[in-house]
Amino acid sequence: MKIEERHPFPQTIDEAIAIQENLRGEIITTDQLSTVQYVAGVDVGFAENDTLSVAAVAVLSFPDLELQEKAIAKRTTTFPYLPGFLSFREVPAVLEALAQLTIAPDLILCDGQGIAHPRRFGLACHLGLLANVPTIGVAKSLYIGEHEEVSPERGSWQALWDEGEVIGAVLRSQTNIKPLYISIGHCISLSTAIDYVLRCAPKYRLPETTRWADKLASE
Repeated sequence: MKIEERHPFPQTIDEAIAIQENLRGEIITTDQLSTVQYVAGVDVGFAENDTLSVAAVAVLSFPDLELQEKAIAKRTTTFPYLPGFLSFREVPAVLEALAQLTIAPDLILCDGQGIAHPRRFGLACHLGLLANVPTIGVAKSLYIGEHEEVSPERGSWQALWDEGEVIGAVLRSQTNIKPLYISIGHCISLSTAIDYVLRCAPKYRLPETTRWADKLASE
């Protein structure tokens, strides 16, 4: 995959905020997907007292969700763990893993937030813009926003609101299981994002893309 170099990765919080503020206006929140033949999941683990980032990418065929390609990249961790700035800690290693792929995914499901972020520029947005690939934020926990109670049935969802704006959806991917927090990353609408997350999570709470990437990063 070809990765676009839009900016150097920052060393300070002020530099990181400036990048988020500068790039968030480029996020596209409508469907710009071509035919989806391959979906990917990304995950990052840390080793050696968090000084080493280990990024894993799993590319699956769609809709049958069979593993087609995997890539792992390791690099020195250069940014601290700070809520709201995880992309600066994780994306550099993810980009190196994506660059190894021979199969370019048509859609990436990220283990993190998209526009459900204080500056509307979470990890999924950042990665989607730099990789020029449609992305979805599929987070396991609530970061910001409020929502109504979600019915227990698979496929039920409620809008996630923040400051009068819908920033995502709280989605029940499996009946009577804790919901996921879905938000637009780049080049996709919220309704389409919900549909793809459900289709990528036929059996378990997490999408198969996330499950594969997590397994690879852990190994």
